[in-house]
Amino acid sequence: MILKSLELLDFRNYEKLQMELDPGTNIIYGDNAQGKTNILESIYLSGTTKSHKGSKDREMIRFGCEEAHIRTVVEKGRLDHQIDLHLKKSRSKGIAIDQLPIKKASQLFGILNLVFFSPEDLNIIKNGPSERRRFLDVELCQLDRVYLHYLTKYNKILNQRNRLLKDISHHAGLLDTLDIWDLQLVKCGRHIIEVRQSFIEKLNVIIIDIHRKLSGGKETLILKYEPDAAADDLEEKLKKCRERDLKLGQTGAGPHRDDLLFSIHETDIRRFGSQGQQRTSALSLKLAELTLVKESISETPILLLDDVLSELDSSRQNFLLNSIHDIQTLITCTGLDEFVKNRFQINKVFQVVEGHVRRKNHQ
Repeated sequence: MILKSLELLDFRNYEKLQMELDPGTNIIYGDNAQGKTNILESIYLSGTTKSHKGSKDREMIRFGCEEAHIRTVVEKGRLDHQIDLHLKKSRSKGIAIDQLPIKKASQLFGILNLVFFSPEDLNIIKNGPSERRRFLDVELCQLDRVYLHYLTKYNKILNQRNRLLKDISHHAGLLDTLDIWDLQLVKCGRHIIEVRQSFIEKLNVIIIDIHRKLSGGKETLILKYEPDAAADDLEEKLKKCRERDLKLGQTGAGPHRDDLLFSIHETDIRRFGSQGQQRTSALSLKLAELTLVKESISETPILLLDDVLSELDSSRQNFLLNSIHDIQTLITCTGLDEFVKNRFQINKVFQVVEGHVRRKNHQ
């Protein structure tokens, strides 16, 4: 899988941008707040329909404009595919694949597989459970359209059930309708739990070797999926929580409360790990994700590294750079010194200055 080109029109701080990308390593450098991350965000949008920052469509349209356009050309299986995204301030986005509009965003998934790594990901372990659930969902939605279907449906049912719980306090006659929502929530929830469990089991096999190498053989990292309730127990737990749910007006059981445990030598590093251990484990997680995606789709995904190298020490920088030599990578950074010092292979260099991108020669 290769991202061949990117075109932007009135996206973020770009009035107009056209980039031809190399199948190898593409360096995008410049001072802070020039628009480097915006380029990666537009690519991520093209693959997932969402911003990695959680931004709304209207927030990504250039100031003073009503619309923005993103066009990417992807080579997949020796065929080129054109993805067009049309962002609008007051309406939902339009998406077209090979100039044919699509009705469901899920039709886009699988054409452009991406692994995004930003400095915020280094905090995934010490931050709250929602960050770790988001990691699971973002990757699984790219790999599994059925999972996306069940997750979307689960979230809708969860919101409707929560509204009903609040309404019951004013209209007791609505209590009889709660069973219907519970049945639907359990059906979707079970599927989510089972897929997440399988994903973590596969990831665990890969991450152990990566982390041992990263830690110089000193540490063994183990992942453990911590479901709020096992798939077979979800219905029973929902029943047990019903009285409390009615008092609080929200659903207290289900995969929206799941977590992921990271342990080194049986120590929970979410709570008791050093910052170095947490960061190394986060790096191991992203590299394991990259390997698992390659195995799952039988192709190499595209790696987006947003100013991550500046957050890592030299040994971790070297490990990361040596791990991605055979993958198309877009790296944002403030300078080229580290790449030159490490004699890292650079295929194309772009400089970003106030929303303008220039191709630069490199040696």
